[in-house]
Amino acid sequence: MPLSHRLIEVFDAVMRTGHLTRAAERLHTSQPTVSRDIARLEQVLGMVLFERVRGRLQPTPRALALQQEVARSFIGLERIQARALSLRDFAEGRLELACLPALAEALLPAATRHFLARQPLAGLSVTPLESPQLEQALSDQRHDLGLVERRDAPAQTVLEPLLSVDEVVVLPAGHRLLERRRIAPADLAGETFISFAPTDPYRQQVDALFAAQGVQRLLALDTGSAAAVCALVRQGLGVAIVNPLSALDRAGPDLHVRALTVSVPFHVGLVLPALRGLHPLLEDCRQALHTAARELLGRLDLAADQAADSEADPATDQD
Repeated sequence: MPLSHRLIEVFDAVMRTGHLTRAAERLHTSQPTVSRDIARLEQVLGMVLFERVRGRLQPTPRALALQQEVARSFIGLERIQARALSLRDFAEGRLELACLPALAEALLPAATRHFLARQPLAGLSVTPLESPQLEQALSDQRHDLGLVERRDAPAQTVLEPLLSVDEVVVLPAGHRLLERRRIAPADLAGETFISFAPTDPYRQQVDALFAAQGVQRLLALDTGSAAAVCALVRQGLGVAIVNPLSALDRAGPDLHVRALTVSVPFHVGLVLPALRGLHPLLEDCRQALHTAARELLGRLDLAADQAADSEADPATDQD
C-alpha cells in the first residue's frame, strides 16, 4: 500500500493531540477509524510508531523524528492556505503604481484614501517618475498601473481616459485680476509670468498661445514643476498657468485659482500593462482614481462659483 496524504494527516493529528479520540474529533471521524489508519501507516512504513502504554499511545523515537518532517510540511501547507485565502478576499497584496510627481502630490492622496477604504489591508507603492522615464517603465511592464498626462498609450500598454480639464491661472493675494471670474490671455499683458522649463510641452503650448494673440509677458522666472511654480506665485513673484490639480491642492489665502477664457487642455490617462497579468486589486484602485477625479471636478466648479461671488463688478467679466 502506498503512503497517502490521509495517513500522514492522521499521524499528525495523533501527534498533536496525543490521544486517539481527540485526533478523531479533530479529523471529524471516529476513534476506530483513526486507530486503523495508524496501524495501516505503521504497516506501510514497516516500523512501529506508537507504544501502547496503559491504554495510551506513546510515540517512539522514530515517530518523534518523523513528526519534525511532517510539521515542516504542514507549516508550508498552512502558509499556502493562508495565502490562497488572502488572494481570494484580496485582503492583502501590494499594487505597484507609477506616475508623474505632480500627480503623486495632487491626485493620488485622495485616490489612496478611497482605495484603502475599499481594501484596508492592501498596500500601494507609488513611484514618481518624470517623462520619458515614466513611459519607458510602463512600456517595460514594471508596474501594475500608471498615470500619465497624455492621450496616447505608451508602447505595450492600454490607456483609459481618467480626467480631461483645462489648465488654470494662479494669482497671488491682492492681485488686480482677482476681481475677474475668468481671465483672458490679454489680461496678462505685461505681467511677470512664471513659466515651466523651455523644453516642457505645457510651456511650449502656453508660449504659442500668447504668441498667437500677440501678448507680451515678462518671462523672468521658470522652474521645473507645478509645485515650484505655485510656490513662487504664493510669494507674490508673478502669475502662472498650471494644471488644476496642483493649483487646487495649493489654493488658499496666498494663492487663488481662476479659469481661462481659452482652453489649454490638461489630460490624465490611466495606463494598464498589455503584457502583464492584471493585479487583483487593480479594479478597486481604478475606481478610487475615478472617484478622486470626480471630486476634483466638483472642487473646480466650487472654485468657479466662489470666484463669481467675489467679483466686485460683473461688468468687468471678460466672458
